[in-house]
Amino acid sequence: MNDMIRKKFDEVAQSYDQQRRQLIPCFDDFYGTAMMLVNLEKKAPKVLDLGAGTGLFASYVRQQYPEAELTLIDLSEEMINQARIRFGDDSKVEYIVADYTTYSFGEKRYDAVISSLSIHHLSHQAKKILFHSVYKLLLDTGIFVNADQAAGSSSYFDNRYKQQWEEAILRNGLPTQVVESAIERRKLDINATVADQLLWLREAGFVETDCIYKNNEFAVFFSQK
Repeated sequence: MNDMIRKKFDEVAQSYDQQRRQLIPCFDDFYGTAMMLVNLEKKAPKVLDLGAGTGLFASYVRQQYPEAELTLIDLSEEMINQARIRFGDDSKVEYIVADYTTYSFGEKRYDAVISSLSIHHLSHQAKKILFHSVYKLLLDTGIFVNADQAAGSSSYFDNRYKQQWEEAILRNGLPTQVVESAIERRKLDINATVADQLLWLREAGFVETDCIYKNNEFAVFFSQK
């Protein structure tokens, strides 16, 4: 990931959570589906959150698994600082400020790898490489839940999704500056189609993989090793 992405998210870190529900028209279904898919047998699973941001997705995991060992990694130090505030003195949360595409996790392995609204910033080649890395980071039968953005199957759908998203966030009454900032950040997106992402996940070795939820460009993928 590049410095432009880090800078953009550093700038909005403190207000990011407050705005997220208004910027994601299908917020409840999107995150609700993702959380439903994090269904683990262990009482204290090891969970890695890629591009964790303020720790929103990880906080849902904590609610469901109070004894889970959480590792949050993000490029933005300001975002991680907000995650620290969210989790307070939780001793079972590890914070890493780094680029997860190049960071070495060593011999660590996880029951689940999760991510939300991060991987779409990577080039398609980087996505492919990351999916292979995620597969290796998982324990046997481990799961990968990625709540992210996906491109339409054609430019017609991409344009349609963009128009509907902009209309939705304008209806939510966000200040003009916030809307303009969100639209500017979207210029950094490198969305891949659902079909391509499923293909890359299978090529990475995942036995089971599917897109479980999709609302315009917002999609939730589930994969099991």
